[in-house]
Amino acid sequence: MAASRYRRFLRLCEEWPVEETKQQRDLGSFLRQRVAQAFREGENTPIPDPEACDQMYESLVRIHTNFYKNKYPRLKDTTFTGVTVENCRTVLATDILKQMEDRKKGTWKRLREKFSAKKPEEDLM
Repeated sequence: MAASRYRRFLRLCEEWPVEETKQQRDLGSFLRQRVAQAFREGENTPIPDPEACDQMYESLVRIHTNFYKNKYPRLKDTTFTGVTVENCRTVLATDILKQMEDRKKGTWKRLREKFSAKKPEEDLM
């Protein structure tokens, strides 16, 4: 039974899209890492709690297939603020978040980083 569970998780990982805009914060990448950790021995990995494993798989399938989005359709595709899904994706992209972090830095720190030969992380050591 471990082999079939392993194959199901692998199939789910293959189907799950990876968002390139969310580097190191993507659910698809995280899922792949967790499956690799959980099934270190591949099909021969012993599963201590098969019921919990099956429940986790079914939950992930519901997320992947948009089960609840389809079951409870929304009247509008915006939030209460009027922001659309596409706007949220744009704002949450890694590049935009890095730009926002750079804006939070003071002018002196930005200039120091720009003209410094070593990285700012090295200053802390």
